[in-house]
Amino acid sequence: MSTKSSVQPPPLSSADGGGGGGKLNGDASSTNDERCSVEEVALVVPETDDPSLPVMTFRAWFLGLSSCTILIFLNTFFIYRTQPLTISAILMQIAVLPIGKFMAATLPKKSFAIFGRWGSFSLNPGPFNIKEHVVITVMANCGVSIGGGDAYSIGAITVMRAYYNQSVSFLCSLIIVLTTQILGYGWAGMLRRYLVDPVDMWWPSNLAQVSLFRALHEKEPKTRGFTRMKFFLIFMAASFAYYALPGYLFPILTFFSWVCWAYPHSITAQQIGSGYHGLGVGAFTLDWAGISAYHGSPLVTPWSSILNVAVGFIMFIYIIIPLCYWKYNTFDAQKFPIFSNQLFTASGHKYDTTKILTPQFDLNIAAYEKYSKLYLSPLFALSIGSGFARFTATLTHVALFHGSDIWKQSRSAVKNVKMDIHAKLMKSYKQVPQWWFLALLVGSIALSLLMCFVWKEDVQLPWWGLLFAFGLAFIVTLPIGVIQATTNQQPGYDIIAQFIIGYILPGKPIANLLFKIYGRTSTVHALSFLADLKLGHYMKIPPRCMYTAQLVGTLVAGTINLAVAWWMLGSIDNICDVEALHPDSPWTCPKFRVTFDASVIWGLIGPERLFGPGGLYRNLVWLFLIGALLPVPIWVLSKMFPEKKWIPLINIPVISYGFAGMPPATPTNIASWLITGMIFNYFVFKYRKEWWKKYNYVLSAALDAGTAFMGVLLFFALQNEGKNLKWWGTELDHCPLATCPTAPGIIVQGCPVFN
Repeated sequence: MSTKSSVQPPPLSSADGGGGGGKLNGDASSTNDERCSVEEVALVVPETDDPSLPVMTFRAWFLGLSSCTILIFLNTFFIYRTQPLTISAILMQIAVLPIGKFMAATLPKKSFAIFGRWGSFSLNPGPFNIKEHVVITVMANCGVSIGGGDAYSIGAITVMRAYYNQSVSFLCSLIIVLTTQILGYGWAGMLRRYLVDPVDMWWPSNLAQVSLFRALHEKEPKTRGFTRMKFFLIFMAASFAYYALPGYLFPILTFFSWVCWAYPHSITAQQIGSGYHGLGVGAFTLDWAGISAYHGSPLVTPWSSILNVAVGFIMFIYIIIPLCYWKYNTFDAQKFPIFSNQLFTASGHKYDTTKILTPQFDLNIAAYEKYSKLYLSPLFALSIGSGFARFTATLTHVALFHGSDIWKQSRSAVKNVKMDIHAKLMKSYKQVPQWWFLALLVGSIALSLLMCFVWKEDVQLPWWGLLFAFGLAFIVTLPIGVIQATTNQQPGYDIIAQFIIGYILPGKPIANLLFKIYGRTSTVHALSFLADLKLGHYMKIPPRCMYTAQLVGTLVAGTINLAVAWWMLGSIDNICDVEALHPDSPWTCPKFRVTFDASVIWGLIGPERLFGPGGLYRNLVWLFLIGALLPVPIWVLSKMFPEKKWIPLINIPVISYGFAGMPPATPTNIASWLITGMIFNYFVFKYRKEWWKKYNYVLSAALDAGTAFMGVLLFFALQNEGKNLKWWGTELDHCPLATCPTAPGIIVQGCPVFN
């Protein structure tokens, strides 16, 4: 595959591996008008195609399904442990390359007839090629998106069985897991014309994948410096070796908080300087896993997006939070730690939810009123409020800045829209009929509604609640997709989904959980599918091959995901029950504990008690309106001063993303992400563009791969065997006073009392 910018006419052969093929439509010569207008894409993505390469081969099916199975098993297994680990598809992306080449060298090349004269099939159609590799990675990615860090569906099943002790059936659980995935696939099919075909929807995270594929498959001409493949191997090895330090030998590198050492007896100094429990001023991380943990790799995020996130982060962490905590004591903030994801009582102690639950896990109102109202740390409360603003700002921003384009495409004007070279090359292949996606969408909706009637007592969610979840997902998937496809940031709306259904169905935590996964999870998976479709667009994978690979991978991953979870829930005594487990047991399920806590806040106690007219946090609801209005002046200014190209780059949803996900994300995670992104995507991109073009995305992939390989090795060889070190360097943060309150009269063990 050539890397030069002029487009070579592809061969006239149509042997595309099942997706249809043909010659390039239009003029075969590339012009500047045809080149992608997004500079990062033009620098990285090849502008050539060879439709004769086989795609859906035996090798692709075997390695793709094997990779998907292995990843979904490992990710489901790890997510229940005290130290959960998400293994990315990049592991398999690298591992299958030598296996694929070995199969190409050893499998028989003889062709076999299929149903007589209908065609032929070969186990070995030629050298292992880049398109097979892409399809394998797409299947493997299903094992990450379904079983990894965002495993919402299996989280709901776990909470139902392990925390609420429900006897939900396997069939009902399987329907929940599969329909949420297939529903997302249906949304992706409906929205591909808006989020895949347009040039401006460029999905930045895919460029790292494209760079890695090219490094693994293309032969580069001899030039000064390393080839991309050699560069990748060197930095993957370096990342692999280095991660032994923050991952096992010297974990303090994850949160290096020097301010606490300078002021060992000052609560305020430690609240300011703690990287783990405070504002992280002066703290930093030298752990790539910590840098990329919550906002993804900063190397693949556009500079404009990084700048927007930085504005929001600085405004929130260094201005709003200090004012609310130290000057105004907002929400009785000084009774609690400045930064914590715990729930608190009025006296500043951790909230014991067992004291307000009935045996049926409903709210005991009398016990709740006697025990204590629910309180949150100030940063946690304001982070929830930012979610309110982010939701409405996303809708307004997309309507104002992208609404006209979406409307034109809705009016079937797509044929008149300017196409870049990649869209023209993809016209050579048969497209997937829209009804294929609609059939999946309708089928998953019908099966979900059937579940609501058959297992009514188990799921708690009535049929109209499920339809409401579908409607919410339909409304928000497009605007959130526009944000992610252009900025590499995905504004979530978990809080909004649970807030809405908590008001409508108070006291029903299971209904709250299921509304969240049908509303939110279907969107998450839709965006994952759309990102893979754009990867296929860049790598010139026949659309029908992509459809098949994604659908089969989803069905296999969803089924194995539930089977592994079901086996673990049934075979491990007291799984997820911290009080009943042995102190050294690894099966504490920290991620699912967060899911359970959310069901308590939004489903059991309900948003009315927290955010209603008498609630302590009632004023945060105004952020819905503020978020809806903030993009308007930016849009007006962009129309008044069209020559100022920087004005449309001001993105309110992404600015609000600067304080999203905290907690569990810490200010140190985000600050280190911002600094790293600024170095590579501003300074290196501006002053060393040739280096950036050749190595930037390859470096991102190498750091991911090396960290993942060492993480797996450490887990199985040492941590899984209980061989953990204990010394000064293994203790995170060294800021014990950062978790202390500062209000007079609040007594917390290990903290001084103020009078």
